[in-house]
Formats: sequence, structure tokens, C-alpha cells
Amino acid sequence: MEMKIFPAEDRLQEALDAFDFGAPVLDAQRYGQGHINDTFCVQTQGAEGRRFILQRISPAAFKEPGHLMENVIGVTEYLRRQIIEYGGDPSREALEVLRPRAGGAYFTDGGGCVWRVYPFVEGTICCQQAETPELFAASGRAFGRFQRLLQDYPASTLYETIPRFHDTENRLANLKAAVAADSLDRVKLCQPEIDFVLAREKDCSVALQALRDGKLPLRVTHNDTKLNNVLLDAETGVGLCIIDLDTVMPGLAINDFGDSIRFGANHSAEDERDLSKVELDVNLFAVYTAAFLEGAEGSLTDQEIALLPWGAKLMTLECGMRFLTDYLEGDHYFHTTRPGQNLDRCRTQFKLVSGMEARWAELEAIVNQYRTT
Repeated sequence: MEMKIFPAEDRLQEALDAFDFGAPVLDAQRYGQGHINDTFCVQTQGAEGRRFILQRISPAAFKEPGHLMENVIGVTEYLRRQIIEYGGDPSREALEVLRPRAGGAYFTDGGGCVWRVYPFVEGTICCQQAETPELFAASGRAFGRFQRLLQDYPASTLYETIPRFHDTENRLANLKAAVAADSLDRVKLCQPEIDFVLAREKDCSVALQALRDGKLPLRVTHNDTKLNNVLLDAETGVGLCIIDLDTVMPGLAINDFGDSIRFGANHSAEDERDLSKVELDVNLFAVYTAAFLEGAEGSLTDQEIALLPWGAKLMTLECGMRFLTDYLEGDHYFHTTRPGQNLDRCRTQFKLVSGMEARWAELEAIVNQYRTT
């Protein structure tokens, strides 16, 4: 029997009462632009009133919130110890989980939904788009540092919060199944896109086979490395703190790098219909690569660095396959606002893949340049 999900506001006071914020709560309002969890900013009373982030974890997106929170607790506590060791400020450079009054890592409300609290990291900003190369570099440096700080964390002890999330071979199998079923008679509308994937079937195994062969190490990965998941210092613009750790799980560092490139190294909308506007920005690729490797500070292996362009290509190809699969199955996963939007999204990703392939030698040269500087 499925759990009935009520609006978060219906259980908000129950969740507020479950935590000790150090002072009476003055206000709690919805906060941010996230579409998965329900997020509130809690303001406490008094001259030294503080702010906190209160979140209800989406039961639709995360079926095992207890496992998710075990990951978050393990990683944040480890990060804080590492940051102290490096002489940093853990209150600004890592999230901290505020425990409920009753103990444990989270609170479960009367409807079965899980809530958690983080102290607000003051003096920071969160940007939705990398409007300048400097912002893109700041995110690259922060995610590279994330890899460095967690390089010795036992990744295999983490749960997969979304099973097979970046299993490109499985994404390909899902697409093939959707093509074979053709439940909505849409295959005829996207045969060129299907052929594009099938021509790159062997590519889908490059990273996973390298992992199986022991050429790539299993790492703690973030798996959603967009700029808006980095808190930037409001005065300096330096990337301070990585947030949204719900998808932290075992993975490949090249995938975290690649997802950033997919998202940030182009200037078009994700559903752009005019594909002439969709192009990989090699300069932004270079900016991010330099910053990511600077932040990683030698924590990546030679093989990981060599395969960074593959991370970019595979994450973009995989995302396009996911859009295409959803289109064939009836647009049930990705939210759409118009017919054919997922197919348009797929086409932008494949155009980026083609752009990477056309300039592959340049991408490899950029990686080689910054691996030695």
C-alpha cells in the first residue's frame, strides 16, 4: 500500500517541534528553487536569532531515506574532520546535521515522511547559472576539492540512494526496451536519435569496463554537480560548501566532472529547438578542467585524468538517452510543459555529444595541459 503524501505544510509544525533550534521559532517559510524535497528556512527569535534549513525528504524520489541519511551523516562528519585538519572552517565549508530532540539523524512525522535540519551557512550565495567563467571555475574548484577531501573515504560503505543511477549500460538497455515496446508509436518520430545511440553502443561501456578492470577507482561522488549545489562566499565568490548530498554514493570521479561539463559548458537551454544554438564551449571546458584539477590537488589517478573527456561525453550521452527513453514511454519521469519537450532535450544532448566528438583532440590536449600545471 502506497503512503499518502500530504502537503509539507500540514506536518510543518510537527517537524518544527521535533528539533531544538536553540531559541523559539519566529518564522518558517518555503525556501529555494529545488523541485525534489520540500525546503523551509527557519528563523529563530532573539537578538542573535539564527537561521536553519528544514527539509522534508521526497518519498517519491528516495525510497530509503534512512539509507540516504546514513550517507549524509557519514560524509558530512568525515568532511568536517578533514576540513579541520586542513585548517578550514567546518561551520562554513561543510553541512552539519542538527539532530532531533529524540535522537537519531532525522525525524519521521505521523505520515511517515522524513525531515532533517541543517544550520544555515550565512554569508553565502547560491547561483542557478554560471553567468561568468569565474563562477564556473569556482564550482569546478569546489567539486575538485570535494574529491580531494573524500579521497580516502570508503566509498563501498555508502548506499546507492538511486540504484544504477549512472549505469550507462543499464540506461542503454532501458532505451532498447522502450524502443522494442514502442507503446505510444513514437519510434517513427525519433529514429535518427535512436540510431545515434546505437552507433555509440560500445561507448556506453567505456567507463564501467574501466571500473571492472580496476583502471578506475570507486569514489565518493556527488552525482549532481551543478553550480547551484555549491554555496559561494558572498564577498569573494569562492566556492565554500557543497550542498544537496542526497545523491552522494559510490561512483566515478569522471562522471561528476562530466555532469558539470554537460550542464555548464554550453549556453543554450536544455530544451532548445534551434540546434544551431547548441554548441560545446571549449573555453569553458578548459576553465572548468583547470579549476577541477586545481581543487583535486593530485588526488585523481592518471587514468582518471586521462578519461575526463569520456566523463563529459558519457554523462551527456546518458542524459540524452534518459530523455529519449522518457519520451518513448510517455514523459512520465521528467516534467514537461509541452509535447515533444523530452525529445528536444534529447536532441540538445546529442548535439553536445557530436560537438565533443568533433573537438576530441582539443579536449584531450586541454586535459593534458592542466594535468601537468
